[in-house]
Amino acid sequence: MKLTFCKTVTLALVIVGLCAVGAGVASAQTTDTYWVNYFSNNAAPAPDETVRIDNPGLTYGTLCAMVYVFAADQQLSECCGCSDTHNGLRTLSVRSNLTSNPLTGVVATTGVIKIVSAAVNDSPCDPTAAVSPTANLRAWATHVQNPVGTAYPITETEFSASTLGATELANLEAQCAFISILGSGAGICSCGTGD
Repeated sequence: MKLTFCKTVTLALVIVGLCAVGAGVASAQTTDTYWVNYFSNNAAPAPDETVRIDNPGLTYGTLCAMVYVFAADQQLSECCGCSDTHNGLRTLSVRSNLTSNPLTGVVATTGVIKIVSAAVNDSPCDPTAAVSPTANLRAWATHVQNPVGTAYPITETEFSASTLGATELANLEAQCAFISILGSGAGICSCGTGD
């Protein structure tokens, strides 16, 4: 009886330990792959804003910038996957490339831009599925501030690094897949200039 009780307790502890380890794996987070910034005053007569993405070459090969653009109401407005070669610089216009083709037909004047640095997963980049976060893209954005008289001050900031959780990545992929399937071409951003 005593031996059976010890085996049962040991087995229960092993199961609890495996569950705890499994939960840790399920919530594993990836760093140096997820970048976040904002855009504002995205309407004439304010000037356009610019996003620049660089691949400094940790992998010495092409990476994908999986771009997800959210309107201020937290809805995914546009998404796309843009390749960036080693030492490449990709330049995107917020007005022309990232917000001109919204899913809802309403161009966002303010919002959030999220970029996942990822391995090439299709011809060449698919932000809707099988995104494999791979470090090392870097990104910057200009910001049009509120007007001072008739002038619009412009600032520039580096995208902020954030931790990419499995749930966030799955949600980004799923929302982008929804746009791709049901948007009839709307909701797909374009990759600007660069390689």
